[in-house]
Amino acid sequence: MGTLLPFHWHVVTALVIVGSWVAHRRVVPDARHRRRATLGLAVLAAVALWPLGDLAASVSLSVATAQRLVVIVVVAPLLVRSVPVDLAARLTRPAALDDVVRIAAKPGVALAFVTVVGTASLTSPVVDAGAEHAWVRGVTILVDLVVGAVFWLPVLNVAPGTTRLSPMGRAGYLFGGSVLVTALSFVWIFSRHPLYPALHHQEAILHLSAVADQQVAGFVAKFGAYVPLWAMAFLIVARARESGLEPEESPLHWADVERELERVDRRARRRRPGDDLGTVGGPGT
Repeated sequence: MGTLLPFHWHVVTALVIVGSWVAHRRVVPDARHRRRATLGLAVLAAVALWPLGDLAASVSLSVATAQRLVVIVVVAPLLVRSVPVDLAARLTRPAALDDVVRIAAKPGVALAFVTVVGTASLTSPVVDAGAEHAWVRGVTILVDLVVGAVFWLPVLNVAPGTTRLSPMGRAGYLFGGSVLVTALSFVWIFSRHPLYPALHHQEAILHLSAVADQQVAGFVAKFGAYVPLWAMAFLIVARARESGLEPEESPLHWADVERELERVDRRARRRRPGDDLGTVGGPGT
């Protein structure tokens, strides 16, 4: 394995991860949020750097699938939850960004985005390009982080003024999402020919043929999504019942009220110039 998979430093990726950790600690004082960021970035380093990052990049589709699932299902929610609500409110206060987050957090939009973009990141052209170019691999991991953040927005309720699902709604969303994020799995399971020509050395390193590696990737996608997302769905409903909240109730937070007031104020300011012109050009002028 040492000769077939030589050690790589991945300096840029490592510097980005460490820099993100330092920046988070400077901005966020709360220890609980810091722990989430530290854990999320540590897991990201484990799957993005050597050896797993190299296996995912140029050797194994099953490892690449596991890498993306870990980024979407584990790293992304930890990083999203590492942002305090007040900081999230400040970051999303600009009108353009607020509109993007509000739309992205709608369950239907989030699932459509995750299905299309997440599936595209595991198509043959993207995987093959990542095997040839390090910058493509970096962009792909960044895209997977965005996909994961969007996927978890309707569940984690971090961004103010977004759709608030009830516990039962969040559980149903996770059940549906577990099916959609594994759209390519059946193609891999039933494929009889290698679909990713840039991936190689599966036999020497993993003792699997390229076709067998694809089939394993299909089962990794299925169980890697079903098990954690279904477990989270059951946990959300169970915690709601323990806290006395009905599973069908949708909680509302003060940050949501503040954001709605900000939006009303923005709309009022946008209408004001037109209102003034209407007054000047009205009857009697």
